[in-house]
Amino acid sequence: METDDAVIETAEEAKEPAEADINELCKDMFTKMSTYLSGELTATSEDYKLLEKMNKLTCLKYMEMKDIAINISRNLKDLNHNYASLQPYLEQIDQIEEQVASLELAAYKLDAYSKKLEAKFKKLEKR
Repeated sequence: METDDAVIETAEEAKEPAEADINELCKDMFTKMSTYLSGELTATSEDYKLLEKMNKLTCLKYMEMKDIAINISRNLKDLNHNYASLQPYLEQIDQIEEQVASLELAAYKLDAYSKKLEAKFKKLEKR
């Protein structure tokens, strides 16, 4: 049987690293941290520049859309004005169409009446 003495490890005294090593490690850490923060700030700056460009392009697009809307509005007003000026003529066309329809009906009635008269005349002529 083994004793517990064999399993026990001996502790070594912790030694502090030399002062020069700590200074070099701190310098290295600050250099790397500076590089990291500089990269982060550069990325953020580039993001803001991209957003600025996108905002400018969006502004230009909205200005174009505004001009298009103004032109459409102007053309619609012109079209409504033209329609209003044509309205009396359109009403006259409607009236003429109604009169033609009533004339056509009268012509059919006249045609039917003349056929009846012709039939009566032929009947009288045969006698």
